[in-house]
Amino acid sequence: MTSASSTAQRAETAPKRQLPWWLRSFGVQITVALVLGILAGILARQIGGEDADGKLSNGLTATLSTMGSSYVWLLKAAVVPLIFTAIVSSISNLRKVSNAARLAWNTLLWFGITALIAVTIGIVLGLVLQPGNHVDHSQVEAKAPGSTGGWWDFLIGLIPHNFVGGEVSTKLTVVDGVVKSASSSLNFNVLQLIVIAVAIGIAALKVGEKAEPFLKLNESALAIIQKVLWWIIRIAPIGTFALIGNAVATYGWTTIGSLAWFVGAIYLGLVLVLFVVYPLIVRSNGLSVKQYFSGVWPAVQLGFVSRSSIGTLPLTQRVTERNLGVPGGYASFAVPLGATTKMDGCAAIYPAIAAIFVAQFYGIELSLMQYILIVVVSVVGSAATAGTTGATVMLTLTLTTLGLPLDGVGLLLAVEAIVDMGRTAVNVAGQALVPTIVAKREGILDLDLYNAPRDGDPFRDESRDDEAKPADAVAERDVDDSDAGRGADGELVGAKA
Repeated sequence: MTSASSTAQRAETAPKRQLPWWLRSFGVQITVALVLGILAGILARQIGGEDADGKLSNGLTATLSTMGSSYVWLLKAAVVPLIFTAIVSSISNLRKVSNAARLAWNTLLWFGITALIAVTIGIVLGLVLQPGNHVDHSQVEAKAPGSTGGWWDFLIGLIPHNFVGGEVSTKLTVVDGVVKSASSSLNFNVLQLIVIAVAIGIAALKVGEKAEPFLKLNESALAIIQKVLWWIIRIAPIGTFALIGNAVATYGWTTIGSLAWFVGAIYLGLVLVLFVVYPLIVRSNGLSVKQYFSGVWPAVQLGFVSRSSIGTLPLTQRVTERNLGVPGGYASFAVPLGATTKMDGCAAIYPAIAAIFVAQFYGIELSLMQYILIVVVSVVGSAATAGTTGATVMLTLTLTTLGLPLDGVGLLLAVEAIVDMGRTAVNVAGQALVPTIVAKREGILDLDLYNAPRDGDPFRDESRDDEAKPADAVAERDVDDSDAGRGADGELVGAKA
């Protein structure tokens, strides 16, 4: 009996065997999914088949398309409650922070600084490589864009149309004057949602004690949403496989055609920003470049395949807090704001090179003032992209400001999806970079967490870790977490050594 009891006790206390790090690593899982997705896309192209519109269509492409779009919509479904609860919670926590206004100002300042550097790189590359002079006019077609953007539209767009910032759109399919089908979709203007959440958060602070039940309910809702997001994030490799597979099957590299110089200029600019500018900023602020990339890379990978900063937002915010050590109260404000306004890829590099491309294609000489306008639009007007897939609105805003033909947008539609993957990856990297830099400069970055070795699974379910620890150890950790980075008066200060 004693022997059986001791055996059972040893079995309970024995450490559980874990999978090798390369099987637990989220980055490895995403990379494997990328490779398998590329192979699946190539196979789909080999199978062939066309639909009524002459586009590639077979069982494999349909499966990849459905799986990929379903995962992106799953991510986006979690974005609305995440943004609302996170921003309301972060604003309510501002009462405990003495430098809230300075944090917000420095965040916007660094948004502008990095955008200025990115758009400058885009202009230089456009002038040096001259992509508009290396295109066969007979192989591209200019046509008016499906959607346009202007400064007035952007300002009006800040005003919420309803309580949740939602808009219902209906699409009709008409054949020979007869409506054959109709579909409706509900879309959310994320910028309007941020305005609503900020207003409610400030109102709750002003109300005071009567708002405490609401704030506690909001905190509980935020915790539940974050748990659901953990489940969604864990199946990201499946979504990655489908998204990249569908992209390869649908577009391939033959789509580039005579726009190869333009695509090359865009990706060269993206590489310079991501692997030269960002590391220089990280290093100049006394942080490890290796730790930054290892921390942010899962979100960069997902941004590349999903082509949506908003869809990647849950993961971006998670890595910013859990990997890079940015305080949750600040990250929940800065990252959602960055997902709508911090677009070094879509709103800086791309419109700069694209505008120069359009001017060169039509033989229009740009003046010094027009180049300055490109910089101003990129730094100030990036919020017009609103974190959605594609940057057509931002490009039309730039072309309108410069007085260039809007039909030039149609020249670049053939490679939109190809360049959008790289643009979004850079967007996401910058959205995590700025809060990290600001937190470091303000002395509130958790340096221990930033410099901690990555265990290959940054998205593990931490509640299971708690279950495996003694109750007093969990309580001690909770006390340490609640006190970390705070002074005796509860204000945020530098991270503990």
